[in-house]
Amino acid sequence: MTVTFEVRDGVGTIQLDRPPMNALDVAIQDRLRELAEEATRREDVRAVILYGGEKVFAAGADIKEMQAMDHTAMVLRSKDLQDAFTAVARIPKPVVAAVTGYALGGGCELALCADFRIAADNAKLGQPEILLGLIPGAGGTQRLARLIGPSRAKDLIFTGRMVKAEEALTLGLVDRVVPAAEVYDRAHAWAAKLAKGPALALRAAKESIDAGLETDIDTGLTIERNWFSGLFATEDRERGMRSFVEEGPGKATFL
Repeated sequence: MTVTFEVRDGVGTIQLDRPPMNALDVAIQDRLRELAEEATRREDVRAVILYGGEKVFAAGADIKEMQAMDHTAMVLRSKDLQDAFTAVARIPKPVVAAVTGYALGGGCELALCADFRIAADNAKLGQPEILLGLIPGAGGTQRLARLIGPSRAKDLIFTGRMVKAEEALTLGLVDRVVPAAEVYDRAHAWAAKLAKGPALALRAAKESIDAGLETDIDTGLTIERNWFSGLFATEDRERGMRSFVEEGPGKATFL
């Protein structure tokens, strides 16, 4: 199995397992979509980690496989490629990428699908597709520009250069840099904390932010208002407010 899925303490870990570099071939892409859909459906999964193992996150696409594709083959494949990554990005639960070693090309694009990125101090990230005469095709031109701004995204995409973890942190490409040996544990701690939170409110927050970024402010405010008022019909809202009144802030437990 080139991608595994294990659940512990409400946290599902989607782990790439295709040594030595976790090259993202068609089989992995399709499996990522399947597991993203599974993580979305399963009620026992309340947060998700994307992980490539201790040595490398993912060094990019399987170039030998891509080299064999002509224009017609890629026209037919490219939507499935994007749909796989979009399925990960749209998991309606908190998602953290635990990035070790290389996260290049498709690997970087996969990390971009997470809500939060924790990188090892030895991580290197980038979109080197331009060096192959290509551009990112799994969301890189869109998600990277939205995350770090168009000018910084153009620098990385136009040059194809890799950035080390500290520069990635400065750019806003990752959110935290930790020692390599601690990456997965830190990611799991982040995910496990959120897994204990109110699932519907977390979903509402994620979808309001993500959908709002794709539209104008007035439409975004409407999305927020609809989710906000809708949460007043949930048991979690009742629990949270009752706990606040009776015990003080931050002490509520959610099912």
